[in-house]
Amino acid sequence: MAGAGSSNYWEDLRKHARQLENELDLKLVSFSKLCTSYTSSRDGRRGDSSDTTPLLNNSSQDRMFDTMSVEIEQLLAKLTGVNDKMAEYTSTPGAASLNAALMHTLQRHRDILQDYTNEFHKTKGNFLAIREREDLLGSVRKDIETYKSGSGVNNRRTELFLKEHEHLRNSDRLMDDTISIAMATKENMTSQRGFLKSIQGKVNTLANRFPAINNLIQRVNLRKRRDSLILGGVIGICTILLLLYAFH
Repeated sequence: MAGAGSSNYWEDLRKHARQLENELDLKLVSFSKLCTSYTSSRDGRRGDSSDTTPLLNNSSQDRMFDTMSVEIEQLLAKLTGVNDKMAEYTSTPGAASLNAALMHTLQRHRDILQDYTNEFHKTKGNFLAIREREDLLGSVRKDIETYKSGSGVNNRRTELFLKEHEHLRNSDRLMDDTISIAMATKENMTSQRGFLKSIQGKVNTLANRFPAINNLIQRVNLRKRRDSLILGGVIGICTILLLLYAFH
């Protein structure tokens, strides 16, 4: 009767252990999906300019993460307690004859507990690392946006000042080029004026030395004026005749 009671106790412990293991398995699957969805939603919102929705989604996921972490830790603690009770049972005198089989079963439950514990800590560590990294990147992006919004006006003013400065430099350069051209033109005209004065002086000298040449030049000029007057008169008469013929 005592052996039957001990056997029932062992079976109850095994059933409790399997129940906790099944609950842990479901919780860990959901926990892993939560962490994956958190990463995906973060990646999908990096290019989003809206800040309200991401904050609400992140806050909700963070609360779910904390809640599920507590629940899994409680289940792991309960499963650890059941495994400890199973270990105590294997050391009782009544279970000596089945000690090998009991130890094998106990070791299998301990391995399952260890696997679940490792999986939980790994998933939790990855989640915390991702959240810390994303929070840091979010803070950096926020600082950049704040800097851009605060320095936008200053940047526009600086750009306008630079454009105005460049315009003034171009104007100064154009004025310098104009002054240089004017100075060169003045020097050229001065040189030509001196050259013409020199020729005029030479002509006057020749005319003074040779009166005949001076008289010849004067006659030539008189003939040119006379020819000009005659040509002008002929052109005027022809024009009048053409007008009379045209209006006849």
